[in-house]
Amino acid sequence: MTGMGAFERDLLEQLPLILTGLEQTLKLAVFASFSGFLLGIVIFYLSINQNKLVRTVIKGYISFFIGMPLIVLLFLMYYGLPQWGIKCSPFTVAMIGFTMNIAAYNAAYLNTAFNGLDSAELQAAKAQGFSSFEIFQLIILPQVLRQSIPALTNQCIGNLKDSSVAFLIQYTEFFARVQELASTNFQFFKAYLFAAFIYLFLVSVIVLVARQIERRFLIPS
Repeated sequence: MTGMGAFERDLLEQLPLILTGLEQTLKLAVFASFSGFLLGIVIFYLSINQNKLVRTVIKGYISFFIGMPLIVLLFLMYYGLPQWGIKCSPFTVAMIGFTMNIAAYNAAYLNTAFNGLDSAELQAAKAQGFSSFEIFQLIILPQVLRQSIPALTNQCIGNLKDSSVAFLIQYTEFFARVQELASTNFQFFKAYLFAAFIYLFLVSVIVLVARQIERRFLIPS
C-alpha cells in the first residue's frame, strides 16, 4: 500500500479517537476561556480597588502569570505538586493553569481599556451618589468589555491553539491523538498538516463569530 493509502487507512481507523481528542480540546478551550474570562473580570475589579495593597498584589499576579510560560506553569502543577502530596488529573491541572494564565491576560486587556475611559464620567457618577461597585457594574465594566472585544476574541483564539500543549501533561486532546496517528505510520508531515488544517478551520470559525460580535457591540473609535 502506498504511503498516502497507509495514512488514509490509519486515519480512518483512528478517526473515532481523533474526534474524541478534538472534543477534549474544545472542552478545555471553551471551559478555560469562560472561567478565565470571569476570573479576569474579578482581577480587573480588584486592580482598580482603592486599597493600594490590593492593587499591588493584583498587579503582581498579572505580571507573574503573564511572564510565566504556560507550559512551565502546567509542569509545575502536574509534575511538581505531587511531590507535596497534591495530585490532580490532567484536565484539572490544565483547567486551573489555563484559567489563571488567561485571567491575567484578560485583566490586562480590560485595564488597558479602562485607562481610556473619560474620568469626568466616573467622577460625575460618584457625585450623583453611585457606590464604587455600582460605578464598576453600570459604567466601567460595560464600556471596557465592549472596547476589549478584539483583544478578548484574540485571546480565545490563543486559548484554542495553546490547548495543544496540554498533551505534555498527558491530557489526551486532539494533538495527542494526532501524535499517536503519526507514530503509527511515521507519516509525520501528513499528520501534522492534517492537524494544522483542523486548527485553521476552528480558528476561522472563531474569527467569523468574533467579527459578528464586534459589529454588534464594539464601540466606534
